Amino acid sequence: MDERPETELISIPATPRVSTPEILTPSGQRSPRPASKEAKSSNAWTPTSFISPRFLSPIGTPMKRVLINMKGYLEEVGHLTKLNPQDAWLPITESRNGNAHYAAFHNLNAGVGFQALVLPVAFAYLGWSWGILSLTIAYCWQLYTLWLLVQLHEAVPGKRYNRYVELAQAAFGERLGVWLALFPTVYLSAGTATALILIGGETMKLFFQIVCGPTCTSNPLTTVEWYLVFTSLSIVLSQLPNLNSIAGLSLIGAVTAITYSTMVWVLSVSQQRPPSISYEPLSSPSSSASLFLALNALGIVAFSFRGHNLALEIQATMPSTFKHPARVPMWKGAKVAYFFIALCLFPIAIGGFWAYGNQMPSGGILTALYGFHSHDISRGLLALTFLLVVFNCLSSFQIYSMPAFDSFEAGYTSRTNRPCSIWVRSGFRVFYGFVSFFIGVALPFLSSLAGLLGGLTLPVTFAYPCFMWVLIKQPTKYSFNWYFNWILGWLGVGFSLAFSIGGIWSMVNDGLKLKFFKPS
Repeated sequence: MDERPETELISIPATPRVSTPEILTPSGQRSPRPASKEAKSSNAWTPTSFISPRFLSPIGTPMKRVLINMKGYLEEVGHLTKLNPQDAWLPITESRNGNAHYAAFHNLNAGVGFQALVLPVAFAYLGWSWGILSLTIAYCWQLYTLWLLVQLHEAVPGKRYNRYVELAQAAFGERLGVWLALFPTVYLSAGTATALILIGGETMKLFFQIVCGPTCTSNPLTTVEWYLVFTSLSIVLSQLPNLNSIAGLSLIGAVTAITYSTMVWVLSVSQQRPPSISYEPLSSPSSSASLFLALNALGIVAFSFRGHNLALEIQATMPSTFKHPARVPMWKGAKVAYFFIALCLFPIAIGGFWAYGNQMPSGGILTALYGFHSHDISRGLLALTFLLVVFNCLSSFQIYSMPAFDSFEAGYTSRTNRPCSIWVRSGFRVFYGFVSFFIGVALPFLSSLAGLLGGLTLPVTFAYPCFMWVLIKQPTKYSFNWYFNWILGWLGVGFSLAFSIGGIWSMVNDGLKLKFFKPS
């Protein structure tokens, strides 16, 4: 028999003690240390807080290892987001390996494009003061609403709103959300694609004229045929399967946009200004016509800040966990993108209006540069500028068409309960491209179309995010946050109606023909 000391035989197992942080008082006695703010915050509940060292202490090592591994897994999964199996079949959510760099590329590609080229047209009708003021207010306003959308992407734990329409349904209800958001977002995608075909085809035509030269004996293509060439190239590039797969195209679009935006306004400012230039706002004999022209100009300013209909879709391509939510890299990329967007839009608007004043043609600064200075600037420099515009239009076509592709494939997969084959996916994209082409041929009004697009789609950028923030986040009633967002939202709705009326009037007034300025 094993003999043990008596004291050990009758000893009682000591209760595990929890050490209390202590400090030494001036009298030499020990006193509990006051709980720090860090300690208080560490007591906050998290999905894995029950798996603590105190909880694990009486458990054996193998079980402890299992629970620790489970804790790490839960922290990676984060919100325990409910995934829709159909999302793995759709172009927007098929790949979720995006990051802050992809977000910057996509936002910059979506935010800078042909709409910047027609900003000086808006200044020609608004003048210096109202032009700069409206552009600055619109920039700050849309940057705030973009931040709202980024925060609302995962506003409800366990749910990711991967598309703009999904967030609208969560805020306004299933039916009303579809009615309010589906039309403007689809219209914005299709309208932007149509406008890109117009400016891309016309730019390809000018590029060919510059490269071929005045002594060219070949039979040039007509404008409609150049539209068809641009559409065909866009359809070929649209065969890339998902949003993350076009990150390289978005990078090309972002670099070309920054480059040609800088080249266009620098070349315009460096040349001699046209004679009899004036900076007085253009007006019509009747006051009502002048009002409609000004409203259409404000619609062009509103349309220059596009891309909010893609914000949730871009954020949906990123992985999101409890410790690393997708809003962090998304906002980092968006801030970088919109810094460069400001460096592109403001110089084009201000420099273009300074260079051409109220003689700015309705086609925008690119048309003015070719019309006034085609003989003053080297052909190689002009050709490079126009080629960069074509590359940017081709890249922008892809990212703006992606929500439409996603809608087509969502309808197909929901009915057949299987992913689209390569042929079905290609068929949808060919169909969409040629529908946009036919719309562009039927309604070739670039500046008027920009104003109408800006008016009809303005709530997507300026109004709906404010309403959705109030309805989902539910800030304290009658607080500053509550009043601020409601006021901004209703102002956006009012401006949308006014700008749409101005855009429609301008389209009717254009007489169903595209005006490209040609000096005598």
